[in-house]
Amino acid sequence: MSFHGSYRAEDVEFLLKPIPVAMIENTLEKERMIQSGQRHYSEMLSPERLPSEQYRSLFFAAHALNRERMAQDCLTLAHILLDELGPRPTLVSLARAGTPVGAILAHTLRRLSGNAIAHYSVSIIRDRGIDANALDTILARGATPESIAFIDGWTGKGVICAELEKAVHAYNARRSTRVPAKLYVLADLAGTAHCAATAEDYLIPSSILNATISGLVSRSVLNDAIGRDDYHGCVHFTEFAAHDLSVWFVDDIVRAIFSSPPGAAVRPRPEPLDKRAQSARSAEFIAAEMARHGITDRNLIKPGIGEATRVLLRRVPERLILRQPELASVQHLIALAREKHVPVDFRPDLPLNAVALIRSASDA
Repeated sequence: MSFHGSYRAEDVEFLLKPIPVAMIENTLEKERMIQSGQRHYSEMLSPERLPSEQYRSLFFAAHALNRERMAQDCLTLAHILLDELGPRPTLVSLARAGTPVGAILAHTLRRLSGNAIAHYSVSIIRDRGIDANALDTILARGATPESIAFIDGWTGKGVICAELEKAVHAYNARRSTRVPAKLYVLADLAGTAHCAATAEDYLIPSSILNATISGLVSRSVLNDAIGRDDYHGCVHFTEFAAHDLSVWFVDDIVRAIFSSPPGAAVRPRPEPLDKRAQSARSAEFIAAEMARHGITDRNLIKPGIGEATRVLLRRVPERLILRQPELASVQHLIALAREKHVPVDFRPDLPLNAVALIRSASDA
């Protein structure tokens, strides 16, 4: 049976297995288990809670502020996909941050090309790889390897991009296939994606919320409940249905692409991105921050607005660092930091708009 979460069938098909998961209420204990190696982060979930009314209002303000920018970047990415892969690419978004972007791209590509465009969302997990059973399904349904484009929202340090390259290379070796490990994102902060619309750290509105903008689906899970032939797992939060914005968000960005402002669907002319320079800047920044804060585990540094939001929503933050506290695009981060009593530093020389540090388990 096809699984679409709270999306419509034409938006996406999740190649994930909904399963019950015992939630870890104590986030600090979960952090200790992850950092000590006792449990892998993919084996556990913390409870997801609905955002407060104040936080929802911050989301809608952020959406209004960044709606046109995200629409233009999605359009740019759609044209890149058509240029590189031809009129019928197969979109494979990385659950879950990639799912809203992939759904928007699927609708955009159908209207630009006039063709049916398949969009799947699959699991990829740091240190565990991509879901090979999901890739098997996509190829078995007739997708050619060269048509596949992996989709995500952004890169932070480039960890998932590196995982994708390693995992797809291993998959091709096992299956004797030639699936390209090419990642397409809206914002490539790390300079590691194959293609991106921008390298700028701006607020992608879907990064602010969790399940209620991602089809009521959790991040992916890989634990003992997942059998050898199963897709990676997830939790389907049906209890949040009354607060779901997933379909509304896709439709509103697509509407912005094709109707506001007039002529928005005309082919954009983006400046080419210097990936090598961006990658070097990113690596230098991460190394400098590790030295500045005495951090030896680079996984504890999360650069960019999107990654900082994830830390504040579901990890144990040590510190939030902002370039300009008055920026509208970081107000949700300030609200979350206040709610969780997280110290906030302001550094005008920061090359990104936000960076979050995860608390070391040894200091907890």
